[in-house]
Amino acid sequence: MKQRKATALHSGNAEFIDSLYEQFMRSPASIDAHWRSVFEDLTPGAEQAAPGGDGSALAPERTEPLPDADLEARIQKQIAVLQLINAYRFRGHRQADLDPLRQIERPIVAELDPAFHGLSERDFGVSYSTGSLFGAEYAALGEILRRVRTTYCRTIGAEYMHINATNQKRWLQQRLELDCATPGFDPPRKLRILERLVAATTLEEYLHRKYVGQKRFSLEGGESAIPLLDELVQSSGEGGIKEVVIGMAHRGRINVLVNIVGKHPAELFEEFEGKGGNAAGSGDVKYHLGYSSDIATPGGLVHLTLAFNPSHLEIINPVVQGSVRARQDRRRDRNRDTVLPILMHGDAAFAGQGVVMETLNLSQTRGYATGGTIHMIINNQIGFTTSDPLDARSTLYCTDVAKMVQAPILHVNGDDPEAVVMIARLALDYRMEFNKDIVIDLVCYRRHGHSEADEPLATQPIMYQKIRQHPSVVSSYSKKLQQEGLIQENEAESLARSYIDSLEGDQIALRGRSYTTSGTSSGSVLPHTTVPVGMRLVKPRSRWNAFRRLANASQASPRISSCTAV
Repeated sequence: MKQRKATALHSGNAEFIDSLYEQFMRSPASIDAHWRSVFEDLTPGAEQAAPGGDGSALAPERTEPLPDADLEARIQKQIAVLQLINAYRFRGHRQADLDPLRQIERPIVAELDPAFHGLSERDFGVSYSTGSLFGAEYAALGEILRRVRTTYCRTIGAEYMHINATNQKRWLQQRLELDCATPGFDPPRKLRILERLVAATTLEEYLHRKYVGQKRFSLEGGESAIPLLDELVQSSGEGGIKEVVIGMAHRGRINVLVNIVGKHPAELFEEFEGKGGNAAGSGDVKYHLGYSSDIATPGGLVHLTLAFNPSHLEIINPVVQGSVRARQDRRRDRNRDTVLPILMHGDAAFAGQGVVMETLNLSQTRGYATGGTIHMIINNQIGFTTSDPLDARSTLYCTDVAKMVQAPILHVNGDDPEAVVMIARLALDYRMEFNKDIVIDLVCYRRHGHSEADEPLATQPIMYQKIRQHPSVVSSYSKKLQQEGLIQENEAESLARSYIDSLEGDQIALRGRSYTTSGTSSGSVLPHTTVPVGMRLVKPRSRWNAFRRLANASQASPRISSCTAV
């Protein structure tokens, strides 16, 4: 039995067509010329029937026949355009330029081809309603296609259409689509990004030369993480946040300690050279150590804490969440907007460790909620030695587990530092607006072996041949700024030399030291100790008052009495 031919004139499209038609009847000049022509053909004399006043007199009752095939075709084209726009919102991330190494050719996604929706190049010059797409209300199909491809298929891949809350989706669409996901930073902002990249790269290269063969779990290949974190910390101060707590594993921790949290390089060198104690005598390794300091931001000082890492991958997640919730409760912060948790993950660990799912599952519960966490994944596309996703997980992305709490997921190419910084600000604003988790998937690579002591060419020869030939992000970004006329040819090298001079100065100062100071810093960072949260000096009188209240409570409650007896 033959099925009836599909038509655009069914109840599913009635609301759109009716609203457009009513607008035409009130004021024909207010709608696009294409649709005005369509409705004039449909309703002869409509211009005379619509007085242009308060719109009370609409068209007289029609006795004309149903729309002809030409009208139906035009409406079908309009519906196809709206479907194409939504296809890019749903699937545009599949064709985004996310991998700096470009190891795998981007897949062909049928729904992103205009032909899939019955559109051709002949339609590119025709003006259509853009529907819910932010920007111009009407545009030629070619312009609409350019906008959605620029927004969703360049170096940012956004996944958010799995979210049920319409207001959250519309908020994200507005932030992404109005400027076509294009940063548009001013020169001072770009120069700060360059300075942070130079600091991240130069520190790693200096340690690589100075302490040959020592484990440090380099950030090289993912240096854009430093300007990303810098943006989060600086912007959080502007937004009224008073404390930021960071949890992370070992990859990049040394760089974060020095270039974000403000640990003095001299202290780092002591740990590399085995001088003085570490972690208050814990015997812990340097890439597990924590730190805290006060960071100057445009909105005032922000207390920044990097939690000590318990070594087991991802187990720091609930530790940070508990610390943040305790800090919020201590501040009586019911809105959860003065203390911000940031969790940094590895791609393999985020997809593979059960504690990730368990922490996400508790993230919105009344007893454990912290008002949303910014998750940042250092996605170097290799878990120790496993680089093929087919061998590592059963999901398309390492971030798919976060969809269980309907978190937006923003994939970004680590070789585009401006896109990285833009996404950082978007993530912070989303968290502050909705108090929900959000994920930044920083797609990058690992320049050296797992711990700098192994040779990755032995296990991943094809991948590391590409990495050996791939320029660093600071090199490519400095060339971009040279082409824009913002810096001179050797300015990035000059910044690197200045940074090395400051490191060498700390090395010279270290030779004359016979003791270790813990938790100090310089510049815009105020000194703090590395005493864990909760270990605070209590005055004897306060301690006595607390004991007295506890004794009184135990007398009033048998349950408390049994606890205190133990």
